[in-house]
Amino acid sequence: MKKLFDELSYEVSKYTTQKYSTSFSLGILALKPSIRPAVYAVYGYVRLADEIVDSFHGYDKEKLLKRLKSETYEALEDGISLNPILHSFQETVRQYDINRQLIDQFLHSMEMDLHKIDYNSELYKEYIYGSAEVVGLMCLQIFTEGDKQQYEKLKPFAMKLGSAFQKVNFLRDLKDDYQILGRTYFPFLNMSVFDNTVKTLIEKEIEEEFKEALQGIKKLPGSSIFGVYLAYRYYLSLFEKIKKTSSQNILQQRIRIANSQKLLVAFKSYIRYKSAYF
Repeated sequence: MKKLFDELSYEVSKYTTQKYSTSFSLGILALKPSIRPAVYAVYGYVRLADEIVDSFHGYDKEKLLKRLKSETYEALEDGISLNPILHSFQETVRQYDINRQLIDQFLHSMEMDLHKIDYNSELYKEYIYGSAEVVGLMCLQIFTEGDKQQYEKLKPFAMKLGSAFQKVNFLRDLKDDYQILGRTYFPFLNMSVFDNTVKTLIEKEIEEEFKEALQGIKKLPGSSIFGVYLAYRYYLSLFEKIKKTSSQNILQQRIRIANSQKLLVAFKSYIRYKSAYF
């Protein structure tokens, strides 16, 4: 009857995704049904680590992250975990032969969040690779379903998309990251002189990555192309709203896209996709 526990584990990861991210949930719904559980499993696992370093104030974050790291490797070794999210994740890693080094790099970036770091260009790239690009690569291994040649071909584009998403998150969360968590990820950024000029420079970098990523999205398998495109359009709409917001307001509020607007984005994205305009 272990099948019941397996099903429960994926359901927990699915609910975790839906609870924390409307955008990704809608994007996953646009994937082929057979690969949805695996993507939920990856998101659920990533969310566990994110919550430890971002939300569990008043607890020993370093101890909790070490525990998650240890339990992750135990689950991968044993092929089972009593933690439903970890169980669905380890099963996904095994099923799609997800590279263990991607998991190592992700956990390393989470460990970086436990410390106050003055980010230079090298550390900035290292953090983004581990916190975002490798997550995109995990998903790409699911999308390509064992086709190593296709994976290698699409790998650079998946990394660009993950990087663009993360940098949009950095701008969106600039206020909370700095005021609550004491973090600034952009290299050499002095928050006392964050103005529209600095903001525009960051936005140009993100725009280029979005453009490159879109070329890769168009080459994805039919099972995943619309789901990834939809996530791309959600983040692009958030990015456009951030671009229209002054640097002063970025430091005063977290920019959001209303759920009603997300549904409109989904509708327009579907029309563009079916019309081959994307």
